[in-house]
Amino acid sequence: MHASIADVIADTAQNSIEAGASRIGLSLVEDGGMISVAITDNGKGMDEATQRRAFDPFYTEPGKHDARKVGLGLPILKQICEECGGGFSLKSEKGVGTELRYRFRADHIDLPPMGSIPELVLGLFNYPGDFELVFSHRRGGAEYAISRTELAEAVGGLESVEGLSLAKEFLESQEESLKGDAE
Repeated sequence: MHASIADVIADTAQNSIEAGASRIGLSLVEDGGMISVAITDNGKGMDEATQRRAFDPFYTEPGKHDARKVGLGLPILKQICEECGGGFSLKSEKGVGTELRYRFRADHIDLPPMGSIPELVLGLFNYPGDFELVFSHRRGGAEYAISRTELAEAVGGLESVEGLSLAKEFLESQEESLKGDAE
């Protein structure tokens, strides 16, 4: 099992990057006792047969993982959702993109801790490739959104230690601003 919700989000969002998406939306909402995640992309998408097999732990897309022949990300996600009073949906069209939505009861005893959202966002923003990722986080009545390009421009790039430090500081301040609206 993943150590945190941030790990689950990172694992599922990386699928969009690896699918060759040039635009990815990642939304995290904490409201009404639920934690909801939505990931949309314009990647290569999946046909119906691949979507049916995507939740099989003994299946992974051919050529996706050179070192292993199994894909555990979505099966683990399904298990966490089912164990933690949530649900998920997967919609995909080959050549168009994918939409993955999942949610968990925030107070469920088996739910892993949230983990570090700033580290999640920085990790995804620093994933290699030419893509735009827009991350938004809403808790109660407060929300912020930031794009990969916007953050990189604001801190002078995400390749240097100074840029990464400034980016992390900014993301931490945004997360802190949401704490007053926690339910």
